[in-house]
Amino acid sequence: MADVLRPDPAEAAAEWARRVRRNREQVDRFREQADEADFYAPVASLFRADPHRQDEPALAVLRSLVRPGETWLDIGAGGGRYALPLALLAGQVIALDPSPGMLEVLREGMAEYGIANIQTVQARWPLEQPPTADVTFIAHVGYDIEPFGEFLAAMEAAAARLCVAMLLERAPTFAFDQLWPEVHGEPRATLPALPEFLALLLARGRLFEVRLVERAPQSYPSRDDVVAFARRQLWVRPGSDKDRALQALLADRITERDGRYALSWQPTRVGVVSWEPRAR
Repeated sequence: MADVLRPDPAEAAAEWARRVRRNREQVDRFREQADEADFYAPVASLFRADPHRQDEPALAVLRSLVRPGETWLDIGAGGGRYALPLALLAGQVIALDPSPGMLEVLREGMAEYGIANIQTVQARWPLEQPPTADVTFIAHVGYDIEPFGEFLAAMEAAAARLCVAMLLERAPTFAFDQLWPEVHGEPRATLPALPEFLALLLARGRLFEVRLVERAPQSYPSRDDVVAFARRQLWVRPGSDKDRALQALLADRITERDGRYALSWQPTRVGVVSWEPRAR
């Protein structure tokens, strides 16, 4: 009989994979259009952020973990939301991401803020010959990765001092997931998030430190940006019957504050999790 308080690591990884697979299979049943070759390229500009910002509690926690002169490997660095501020404190940041569009936004940020100690690598983790670093780091990566156990094993193997992960207590698409029953006629198969991640670490024999902080609601520069992002998260084709149903829903739910637009203004929490890469 399985011990629910000390789950087998293989069983925990398999359950994570099962939830990701259910989410993907649901998309395949309902999608009205194929993904772009670079899925994030159309929305990459939304991931720009000032590396000097002081209004993000999770970033403050992250800064406290950096030791001067060390190398951080940011896996899934995207547009540099964290790679750029980390580079202001660390000796070097290796920013790895599979999206050319995202990395281009990161390079633009490097040029804009005069940051030169970031090495960009266009690749998908894990690699056959990965770079090594003092600290390996993921931010909002892993929710939709099916072989996540293998991903974490490679992340730990590449780290000399510490592994760090930043995840939301609910999957990033939570607000858009609530639209699925009214658009597609069934509840969304939700992705795992912070609670499941912590359970997976414990199953792997890793004791960790987790710091929970509030995160501002996800908002967008315009109403059209919210609609475009919603289409991507529900995989509806512009102009289709489901797209018209989606737009009718959004008309009543998108609200504006201080020139920003969102589906919900309720704050959520994010966890910054750190652990030693090898169990003692």
